[in-house]
Amino acid sequence: MHVTAFAMLLALYRLLRGPSVPDRILALDTLSVAAIAQLILLGMHLNTAIYFEAALIIAMLGFVSTVVLSKYVLRRDIVE
Repeated sequence: MHVTAFAMLLALYRLLRGPSVPDRILALDTLSVAAIAQLILLGMHLNTAIYFEAALIIAMLGFVSTVVLSKYVLRRDIVE
C-alpha cells in the first residue's frame, strides 16, 4: 500500500507540474490506476466488497476521462 501511495504522490506531482498537456493527461491516467490499486489492496486488507465497486467506478471514469482529454488535445473538439 505504501508503494502505491508513493506512486500516487509522484503522479500527482507530474499532474501539477507537468511541462505539457499530454504529460498531465498521462499523469491523470497513472493516478487513476494507482487509486484503483490502492482501493483493491484496501478491499483485500479489510475483506469488504465495497472497495472493489469503487475501484470499478474509478476505472470507468479514468478511462473515459483519458479518452476525452486525449481526443480534445488531438482535435480541439470532443463531439464530432
